[in-house]
Amino acid sequence: MSTDTAPAAPATASPGSPWRADILSGFLVFLIALPLCLGIARASGFPVLSGLITAIIGGILVTFIGGAPMTIKGPAAGLIVIAVGCISGLTAEAAATGLDATAAGLQGYRWTLAVITVSGAIQALMGAMKAGKLGDFFPTTVVHGMLAAIGLIIIAKQAHVMMGIAMPPTLEPIQAYAALPHSFAHMNPTAFAIALASLTILYGWLFIKNPTVKRIPAPLVVILVAVPLGYFLDISSVTDHTDTSTSVHYGGGLVTITGSLLSAITFPDFSHITNSTSLYYIAMFVGVGSIESLLSAKAIESLDPLRRPTDLNRDLLGVGIGNTLCGLLGGLPMIAEIVRSSANLNNGAQTKMANFFHGVFLLAFVAAAPQLIHLIPSAALAAMLVYTGTRLASPQEFARTYKIGAEQLIIFVVTALGCVGVDLLAGVAMGIVTKFAIHLINGTPIGGLFSARPEVTVSDDTATITLHGAAIFSNYLGIKSKIAAQTATHVIVDVSDCKLVDHTVMEHIHELEGAYKAKGRSIAFRGLDAHKGLSSHPMAARKKTAAAA
Repeated sequence: MSTDTAPAAPATASPGSPWRADILSGFLVFLIALPLCLGIARASGFPVLSGLITAIIGGILVTFIGGAPMTIKGPAAGLIVIAVGCISGLTAEAAATGLDATAAGLQGYRWTLAVITVSGAIQALMGAMKAGKLGDFFPTTVVHGMLAAIGLIIIAKQAHVMMGIAMPPTLEPIQAYAALPHSFAHMNPTAFAIALASLTILYGWLFIKNPTVKRIPAPLVVILVAVPLGYFLDISSVTDHTDTSTSVHYGGGLVTITGSLLSAITFPDFSHITNSTSLYYIAMFVGVGSIESLLSAKAIESLDPLRRPTDLNRDLLGVGIGNTLCGLLGGLPMIAEIVRSSANLNNGAQTKMANFFHGVFLLAFVAAAPQLIHLIPSAALAAMLVYTGTRLASPQEFARTYKIGAEQLIIFVVTALGCVGVDLLAGVAMGIVTKFAIHLINGTPIGGLFSARPEVTVSDDTATITLHGAAIFSNYLGIKSKIAAQTATHVIVDVSDCKLVDHTVMEHIHELEGAYKAKGRSIAFRGLDAHKGLSSHPMAARKKTAAAA
């Protein structure tokens, strides 16, 4: 679930023609998506038009396949880390065969496209096999820790680009942070001035209260300011070169594109698909991409004032088909992107066609005026991504997690450190293992880690689901299936016999309360009075008190 800013509260659905509302929302989302797609592609080591290929496919095709009507499909900052790692690793392997740098880069790109294609096919198969429910398995704190780590990695890499310096894409995050003082000492002042102006606009936009002005997308304002500022400062004279006296490699000042959208289409090469590097990144794209997309779709459903239903299985199928096509045509991987989706709601979108129109506007722009992309300073796109990274890894995220419980902060930090220090999947695994350990310490019986042994009794129009042992993230899928099977108007989840009710289950039941209320039904806990919260936060984990036991 990648975020550029914290989603605002959605506007209520506006009356009138849904077509008019969807076209307007699609246009406003297009203005947000255009620079972000370019920046994400560039940061991923892909041709810049590859980001637009993905957003166009996500809008024009996936709209009619996916099951989350209010989401916007496209490339996301959260997958930059995986994409750049994949293309860098496979390019290095291509170079080891004796190819020159240009040929190795193209070969690595084509091998990466094969990885994306296969990843998409696996996601589509998962959707067809109804694996969308896996979005409920992963602990929310672990997912947020992973997103914070992604933010830290983005900052580490893109801060150098803000200063006009091109660092090796294979540089580890810790090394990238260590190199920041050197880059600062040898920065390109012109690039850095444009980046600072861009960051000032992005952060300043958070404080604007006027609703009319607020509707203007901040990324659009950045481009409208950065392009003339770059012209005034002659950023076009900055070329990609190495200063032999300092060994500093400076990047080009403007975004570089070659040819049209049609010429940007590149086909994958599957000859390397069984290689260990390819298989590793297939697992990364499928695992992280699916988690992010499912959680984003769920988040948008909870923000939607009309509670339009989301079919997570169908949406995973749609994203998978979209990713398969992206890999076949030279695009980045896509997900249901949280910020563009929340903007879609806030702009008054009425139906899934808003996503379609956003894709149409992108296609029209890149077909009619692709040369305008070359006027955008690279430092401005880097600033947008650094801004995204700071929002993902903001101090408020750490503080918010601590308020839920000190044990949640431990899980959050372990996950983030694992993701930054090792890789994303390892970090997620470390976070889950830490959560299991904390649950065992807090009294969860080993036999209750994966089953709460739910028992159902029905009286009149009330169904009571009694849980035993513990109600935690790893057994929630079984709990949810029992809840979903009930047709009674009122559902009670009795946790009186549970040693622990964790934060993830507390959040899930709270989410269901809103969905049930919208349908004229109700769902609630019973037995929480025998438990003590691990913090004063309403969603904190609850441990059964000694007196109650």
